[in-house]
Amino acid sequence: MARSSSLRASDADRDAVAERLRQAAVEGRLEPHELEERLHTALRARTYGELDRLVGDLPPRAVPRSRPAVPAGGLVLAMAVRIAVLLVVVAALMVAFAFTAAWWLVGLIVWLSLRSRHSHRGRRSHWSSYSCWSRHSCSGWQRQARIRRVY
Repeated sequence: MARSSSLRASDADRDAVAERLRQAAVEGRLEPHELEERLHTALRARTYGELDRLVGDLPPRAVPRSRPAVPAGGLVLAMAVRIAVLLVVVAALMVAFAFTAAWWLVGLIVWLSLRSRHSHRGRRSHWSSYSCWSRHSCSGWQRQARIRRVY
């Protein structure tokens, strides 16, 4: 919709023109005294025609170059793929850790069961064959004599 020069301008329109004039001064297109005069006129302007005359000799506002816009669906798809990959990696690490921990646990149980089975299978310690190791069965010098015989 084309705006007519006789339509009344709003405060937002006057502020936008004032900002455009300040930007033109920063770019070096306006001298400081010109900026002051145009800002004063812009803040008193009542119609779009008066505002258009203030910025008529300035080039249109430069649009900063940026990357091509990604459609919203593409952005959502890209984020969904990234999240899915992250979840797969986390799940794989958890499975690998659980699998490794399970094998270590199985190995420990087997090792302990074999160790306990071998330590009690028909073998007796040479200390258990002497009766003096039982409680109150012999005196200290008898125990010492038996130890000397063993070694």
